[in-house]
Amino acid sequence: MKSFIETGIRPELQRAVKELGFEIPMPVQQQVIPRILESTRDIIALSQTGSGKTAAYGLPLLSLINESLRVPQILILSPTRELCMQIANDMTDYSKYIGGLKTLAVYGGASIENQISELKQGVQVVIATPGRINDLIRRKRINLSGITAVVLDEADEMLNMGFQEDLNTILDSVPETRRTLLFSATMSREIHDIASEYMKDAEEITIGHKNAGADTVSHNYYIVQASDRYLALKRIVDFYPDIYGIIFCRTRLETKDVAEKLMKDGYNADALHGDLSQQQRDYVMQRFRVRNLQILVATDVAARGLDVDDLSHVINYNLPDDDEIYTHRSGRTGRVGKSGISVSIISLREKKRISMIEKKIRRKFEQKNVPGGSEICEKQLLNVIDRMKSVEVNETQIMKYMPAIIDKLGELSREEIIAKFVSVEFNRFLDYYKSARDINVVNSRDDTPRGKNNRNAAYALFRINLGTMDGLTVPRLIGLINDCTRNSKISIGKIDLKRKYSLFEAEKDFQGTILNAFKNIEWEERAVVVSLYTDKKPEFNKEKYSGGDGYGRREGRDGGGYRGKRSSSDGNGQRNSYGGKRSSGSGSKSSDHGGYGNDRKQGKGGSKRDRKRG
Repeated sequence: MKSFIETGIRPELQRAVKELGFEIPMPVQQQVIPRILESTRDIIALSQTGSGKTAAYGLPLLSLINESLRVPQILILSPTRELCMQIANDMTDYSKYIGGLKTLAVYGGASIENQISELKQGVQVVIATPGRINDLIRRKRINLSGITAVVLDEADEMLNMGFQEDLNTILDSVPETRRTLLFSATMSREIHDIASEYMKDAEEITIGHKNAGADTVSHNYYIVQASDRYLALKRIVDFYPDIYGIIFCRTRLETKDVAEKLMKDGYNADALHGDLSQQQRDYVMQRFRVRNLQILVATDVAARGLDVDDLSHVINYNLPDDDEIYTHRSGRTGRVGKSGISVSIISLREKKRISMIEKKIRRKFEQKNVPGGSEICEKQLLNVIDRMKSVEVNETQIMKYMPAIIDKLGELSREEIIAKFVSVEFNRFLDYYKSARDINVVNSRDDTPRGKNNRNAAYALFRINLGTMDGLTVPRLIGLINDCTRNSKISIGKIDLKRKYSLFEAEKDFQGTILNAFKNIEWEERAVVVSLYTDKKPEFNKEKYSGGDGYGRREGRDGGGYRGKRSSSDGNGQRNSYGGKRSSGSGSKSSDHGGYGNDRKQGKGGSKRDRKRG
């Protein structure tokens, strides 16, 4: 099928879609339009969000409508106000050359009295959210006796949002002779239930594979420490200067936090979550639609049913709990045949989730490295140059200032002028990223083989003169490091406990911090000595411990969840002593072989306290 003429839709609709720039029907349109026009069967169409479903059902249903009857004949249900309005706009655009045909969107947050008034004037197509149409049914303010077709658009989204009872009420209120057309991105058990109860002899049309992701979307993931997640997000956004996308978070609190951080850091972003009023939500969405915002940070609930074209990226700040939700998230980009990128920021322990989602959506993910400072600076610099080249110069306005400008810049060479103008925009990136560290986590099992003599270049190897004979355990060593450095965010790598000494890896950026922190520290009245381990090929034994997900931060934990706290030496006679008996965090019996109780001795006139931590 090479054109919309071949689909058999009315000439008025052919004229409208031609003006809209529609040329070749998309796969879902090629299959669905003829079936609606040529058959009276119910249809279940499984196709990705943004694949052209509105035109697939809208054009043939408008072709079959009787515009001389001023009663509702088509009822289209959508999960959200935003999608409802978008569908109404599309249906109005398609039907612009069909005289006497009127569409109406009914949804919550707008005046129901105004909507009732417009219904009284006569409409043929009603696009509604389930809650508002149910309200009209209860008030007996809408006549559904003339409905010939009901469309459930984004049916899986409506069921996910808890609209099943509303849908049951609505479908019980329309004539049994109507057709039911169900469009969904995924085929869930609830969709099957709706189909079996309310659809007759339904024909199933699947574009691609069931529950599969769109071919136009690339799926990438980055592995970082959880503490570096926001840092990774900033680098990804900076690496794509023209990004126009949605960042998905799990909770309202996280959404607010990420959006506030981005705005504080100078990014053109805002948040969309359930705590916003409808007026605030509309304001944010309007700014995003017209691209006054580059980045929208949203929860899944807030973003359901959003219909925004041309998104370049969807970023999963956290993977969703339900794999099906990933399909909906990624479907926000790569719409109507355009390409898009779905990005996930994960920790190493979430790698298995990526494999599970790959199987679900039948798409391969590509692991990427979080861009470094030099890569980001190069990308940003070239973007500045491209913007400079494409800017339109208003000759009439600017020429009168040129003599003064030339006078001020006369002493500079051409190269100097270019460098200075670029630097005005670019210097903040150079300053910010000049000493940026590598935050990528090495997947020792899958990506970079790290045998007993291989170590991550971002980590330094330290030797401490404490071992198992001193009662040292892995959690106690990590707690000791946290205590002495007063920084629980230092990533710890491999730990190898020997009998008389131990080896541990920690981030190179904190090398000086660690060495300085262990000065004047005692363990059971024995001076603690930490030094860099100079042997380039340390023999880690089989009992080595890899902190976090291979390289990661862990709290010092052992049984009761103990985490030590260091009291610094301040010249007033205090002594840092790590040792003595330790009480477990649960308040159970003490262990006689380790821990670090602070044996504090105050100076003149002070008291003495034994502090047992658990």
